[in-house]
Amino acid sequence: MTPTFCSNIQKDLSDVIAHLELTKIAILVDENTEKHCLPLIESTCPNAYLITIKSGEQQKNLTTCSYIWEQMTKASLDRKSLLINLGGGVIGDMGGFCAASYKRGIKFINLPTTLLSQVDASVGGKLGIDFNGLKNHIGLFKQPNAILIHPAFLQTLPEREVKSGFAEILKHAIIASDKQWGELKSRSIDSIDINAIVEKSVKIKENVVKEDPLEKGLRKVLNFGHTIGHAIESAFLGSSNHLLHGEAVAAGMICESYIAINKGLISQGEFDEIVNTIDINYPRKVISIDILETVLNLVFQDKKNENDKILMSLPKGIGRAVWDIEVSPNEIEASLNYYNDH
Repeated sequence: MTPTFCSNIQKDLSDVIAHLELTKIAILVDENTEKHCLPLIESTCPNAYLITIKSGEQQKNLTTCSYIWEQMTKASLDRKSLLINLGGGVIGDMGGFCAASYKRGIKFINLPTTLLSQVDASVGGKLGIDFNGLKNHIGLFKQPNAILIHPAFLQTLPEREVKSGFAEILKHAIIASDKQWGELKSRSIDSIDINAIVEKSVKIKENVVKEDPLEKGLRKVLNFGHTIGHAIESAFLGSSNHLLHGEAVAAGMICESYIAINKGLISQGEFDEIVNTIDINYPRKVISIDILETVLNLVFQDKKNENDKILMSLPKGIGRAVWDIEVSPNEIEASLNYYNDH
């Protein structure tokens, strides 16, 4: 599904809705998007049933799904109904998952409201929830009926959320565009026109997904930084100093780049560029001994693993990446120690 960039979100949403032959509409929001984003679209579907959940990754679970399904049932949504997911990655992943499984599937639209969801989570048809502390452990592939990207939504975000999304923009450049990396390296997010870079970053991901929609091969490169990053994110979840997704992926990219240089996949200069650019934008977090052990245990549950082997996607130079690279627990521990000590 190719995203549509909107200058007039009400008109574009109305056009999509008009072509779907719907019986009913529900809108999924959290308390933040209900306050800041819903007013921009509610006149387009005034009779929509509103489903509100709490914000945050810790809500992305079966308990919340059960509540969403209950509300969809209460609203008497049938198989010709539509769910509009108005929010960030959690809303898009979980709302899409609930829509795709409700009555064997109803239509859904993603209206991503965070930088992270606009450049990454809303594109590609991956849906899912966390389970027993494991990130996106339960899920499926299903494309939405539309993805509408409205840059004005980004104006509602706190600075930390914008920086979280910027990590995925850096990742896309490292694995697939040396040209874009040249525009981003050694720069802070404050010096970059985010609106100008979003469309370029979305295109990078879209091109990869088109070649490999079900992640059998090439699409795995998009997981760079995520094997260790997801484990770090899950290990910190629920703590007082929890990490946003992009913050954890930034840490994961440093660790996995350390593994890449030690495997001879990137040069010292390329490694230094990656680490310096990430360090400019993301202060390092202390990964204590107990968290480190949790991270190592979580890595063994990563979805990309096969036959009890830890498999990673790693950069091979700038602008290219390789996948299904076997990595040992010792290499992962060494990368985490590097992250802590440098």
